[in-house]
Formats: sequence, C-alpha cells, structure tokens
Amino acid sequence: MRAHEIDYHIYGEEMQYVEIELDPQEVVVAEAGSFMMMENGIKMETIFGDGSQEQQHGVLGKLLSAGKRVLTGESLFMTAYQNQDIGKRKVSFASPYPGKIVPIDLQEFGGKFVCQKNSFLCAAKGVSVGIEFTKKLGTGLFGGEGFIMQKIEGDGMAFVHSGGTLARKELQSGELLRVDTGCLVGFTRDVDYDIEFVGGIKNTIFGGEGVFFATLRGPGIVYIQSLPFTRLADRIIASAPKAGGSSREEGSLLGGLGRMLDGDNRF
Repeated sequence: MRAHEIDYHIYGEEMQYVEIELDPQEVVVAEAGSFMMMENGIKMETIFGDGSQEQQHGVLGKLLSAGKRVLTGESLFMTAYQNQDIGKRKVSFASPYPGKIVPIDLQEFGGKFVCQKNSFLCAAKGVSVGIEFTKKLGTGLFGGEGFIMQKIEGDGMAFVHSGGTLARKELQSGELLRVDTGCLVGFTRDVDYDIEFVGGIKNTIFGGEGVFFATLRGPGIVYIQSLPFTRLADRIIASAPKAGGSSREEGSLLGGLGRMLDGDNRF
C-alpha cells in the first residue's frame, strides 16, 4: 500500500505545530493527544494500531501491530483524520513540549527511519509504526532511554518531535559519533547503533552523566536533541518542594520568607 501524499507547513520556533493539507479522501494518522485543530469536512476516527497495510490481515495482525506499540509505551489506539469534503482541508498537530518538529520523507531515507520511543507525532496513512529490535545484548540491557526504539516504515511523510535545539549530523562510512542515550532522536536505516560503557571509576561515580553512550557509526544521518523531555522533567521536579525537590530562591534577599509574603506558595 502506497502511503497517502500529504502537503504540510511547520509553524513556530520553539513551540511548533505542523499543519497538514489533505486532498479529498486523504488520511493522516496521529498519536492520541497531539491534535490541535482541524477545518470543517474532516472526519476524526479512532483506529486500532496505525492503520497501515501490515495490520490489515485479520484480527491477529491488528493485535500484533497494536501490541508492538504498547512495548514502546504508546497507546493501543491512534486517531485517523480523513478529508471527506470535495476540496482541500487542513488539520494541525502540536509538539507536546518545547523543541522542533522533524519532517521525515521516508522515500529519501530508503523506506525506514528509527527513532526514540514517544517521539512519533503523525504520518500519512500507509506508514507503519512498530518497534526496532536490536540483536546486540549491550543495547538491550543498558540502552536506558534508547533501549526500545521505534521504526517508521513506508514511502510517505512522517513527523517526529525533539526537545530543545535539533542537530543533524551526516556520518560518512565508518565515521563514529557518541551521543547521550536520551539526546538521540533518530537515525536512518544504514546507521549501526550500539551502547558503549563510559569507562573509568571517576567517570562512573563522580561524572554526573550517564554511565553509557549511544555509539552511532555511519554511513547515514543522525538527529540529536539538546533537551530530552526526561531531563527537563527532572529539573522541574528537583525545583518543586512539594514533589520532593528543593526550591532555589531566584536572587531574593528574603529567600523563603519573601515567598511567604508574596503569597506564591503553589510549589
């Protein structure tokens, strides 16, 4: 099944959303919770799995496809948006946290793109979203955030989101890049992915970073994010006393007394 051909435009800088233009009967599928707005004439329908041809072979095929999504931490269901009008209509999807939306043309990447779990936003109908199994023991045991990766396959457009600023690295054959496992967004099909131990007692105990690197060897393209959502969430929790963190006074001479006086005790 060829994926539907969709036109799009990405708006915004740090809090982006993607607007997708659908021709009559064209469909885009998206993760639950990413919907922003749509024009009249578009029908929204909850579907089991991703709606690709892979899962159209009976109930068992649908269950297997949906089960793979559960392993990546996603919902069993996705939402399909179909233009049932006679003219072009638009539907928009928003990134869930500050960062960039990355358009992925699967035809340019050989029909496959591997990305972090929870990074998939939406795609043209016909694009398959599953899990990428690794044959390497080290990746499976110590991958952390990069342990279970999603794979996006097909010949259409897909969109993934990243946190903070996005870096795009094009690796030559044999070129090696070491990345924090949480900062990895995704990579093309020819990139060799593994996990490497940082090494050294001081690095392990006192380094303050992760104990493992993601190592990526070219050829291929790698996308890297500067602010993984888990890192952002950890910083917020660490600054919220009610969540067990410690408040940092922002330069106030009165400190905690000043916060009591100004009535801002929400945290």
